[in-house]
Amino acid sequence: MNPEIFAYALLAFPLLSATAIALGMRRNGALASGISVGAAALILATAGHIIFRLDNFEFNVNWIEFGPLSLDFGFLVDDLAKLMLFVVAFVGFLVHVFSLGYMKEDPNKARFFGGLSIFMFSMLGLVMASSLVTLFIFWELVGFSSYMLIGFYLDKPSAAAASKKAFITNRVGDFGFLIGIAMAIGMFGTVNLTEMNEMVVSGEVAVTTAALGLLLFCGTVGKSGQIPLHVWLPDAMEGPTPVSALIHAATMVAAGVFLLCRTGFLMTADALQVILWVGVATAIYAGLTAVAQRDIKKILAYSTVSQLGYMVAAFGLGTLASLDADHANMHEAVISGGVAAAMFHLTTHAFFKALLFLGSGSIIHACHHEQDIFKMGGLAKKMKITFICFTLGLMALIGTPFISAGFYSKDAILALAFEQNSAAFYLLVFGAFLTTFYMIRLWKIAFFGSPNSENAEHAHENGPVMTVPLILLAILAVVGGFGFIYPEALKPIIEAGEHIAHGEHHTLIAMYGGVAWLVGLAAAFFFFRAGASEDPFKKMLGPVYAVLEKKFFFDELYNFYIAKIQQRVALTLHFLEQIALSGLIIRGAAGVAGLVGIGLKSLHVGSLHQYVYWFIAGLALFWFFAG
Repeated sequence: MNPEIFAYALLAFPLLSATAIALGMRRNGALASGISVGAAALILATAGHIIFRLDNFEFNVNWIEFGPLSLDFGFLVDDLAKLMLFVVAFVGFLVHVFSLGYMKEDPNKARFFGGLSIFMFSMLGLVMASSLVTLFIFWELVGFSSYMLIGFYLDKPSAAAASKKAFITNRVGDFGFLIGIAMAIGMFGTVNLTEMNEMVVSGEVAVTTAALGLLLFCGTVGKSGQIPLHVWLPDAMEGPTPVSALIHAATMVAAGVFLLCRTGFLMTADALQVILWVGVATAIYAGLTAVAQRDIKKILAYSTVSQLGYMVAAFGLGTLASLDADHANMHEAVISGGVAAAMFHLTTHAFFKALLFLGSGSIIHACHHEQDIFKMGGLAKKMKITFICFTLGLMALIGTPFISAGFYSKDAILALAFEQNSAAFYLLVFGAFLTTFYMIRLWKIAFFGSPNSENAEHAHENGPVMTVPLILLAILAVVGGFGFIYPEALKPIIEAGEHIAHGEHHTLIAMYGGVAWLVGLAAAFFFFRAGASEDPFKKMLGPVYAVLEKKFFFDELYNFYIAKIQQRVALTLHFLEQIALSGLIIRGAAGVAGLVGIGLKSLHVGSLHQYVYWFIAGLALFWFFAG
């Protein structure tokens, strides 16, 4: 059987599920959820067959032709796509199962599961796309899915505002991405990724401008929440928590990193320097901001932004180091340092961050939708399974030495930074300290001490449909950093990342990471009381805390720009359009033409003698101009 049949099936299952739910099951939540979860199970099985039973393949069919440019629709399934397929299919299935319990009482769960199915269709198409245009189409469908699911709660104005904010912010980045695709067409005459890579490798086309790489990077800045387009991601937590786990922690936001890895051969040294420092700045900014947040999902959201910054920085560092390497083909480019380190951390992060978001969802569900950590407390005794699983996910995120997946994948990034850029290295170590500090703060306040609200007092553990996915993800959060546990088809990139982590300076880097972990742990235990009802940092830091709590005033700055600058410019242009264009040029020209017509009409009096006079006057006028 042709391998592309399985790729088509992978797309067909979620699309048919979404279509069936939209057309006939919107009032039958139980049946809709069963169809969607069944589709997710089929996706996992089919993805498993593609990953573990099929060799790498590429398939293209001619789609549209514009003169010499031919646009193909097709699939590119290589080592990079297989690893991403595994993450999307596996985490997606667990999130679907968890959602059965989380959304059990929601009257609109049919619409929710339909949204999950259309997201899975979009994300799988993005991962397997063989050309930039096909990738962009699914990229936009992923954005639409995110918009729909963030705004799921139709009666919440904050959810509607968050969905619009996400949609508009991503359009800014995607506009740059689209210009980059147009630029690639001009340079290469094709958008097929394999053909473009072969042209670069053979020297047929030399990428000498940073503009192409940076324009493509605009898509990553929007989708993966990098500064300055990060503002949508924390607000996206207005959606149901399973959406936060699937889309805004494990898969969709990682699509930007995947795009970088897919187009790494188009990057120049200058572009990679910009990418590196955007990633470092994002990691530090988000870590500082998380320190002053109270909402459990917002803390995890800023943690996600920070970790995405690490992945982007890893790509910039490692790809810059291997830029001059003679890559024989795209496979060799994929397992170069930057791509391997970024994808290694993307994979482990998908496990432990999905676990943390689902764990927070279990807490929120048990606490009757309370999300303020200072109104929790004492949950460790009331929710033992959730507590243990959440703790294991937290240990992975903060890079607990030697016993967590996050330790090894983060070490790979620090190793690249240590070898390539000392300033970036020390900043990323500081980011590791911040991660430990704000996560231990969350953990100590939410799980220990006494309950600080009626909701926390009556919290209890959820059923197996919600706890089993937590347990499976918790296991991977511990062992996911060890290359030997992965099947052979997933090893090329994982083992390359693991090799970087165990490089020449492994012991020294582990010491730096260990010190950052230990200092963050000690500081959090010193400053925060178990089950605290108020943040002691608020009084201690004063104005500095206000800056962190307000997220460095990015939202206020954008609101000022939109209200005071953009809106006024728009009103001015509207006024000029009405007066100058519509009034003077269009209506004014019409008025002048009308007046001329009235004047000429008055000359037609029906008298031959009158026409002779006008004929003579015309000859005289012509004689005058001719003279």
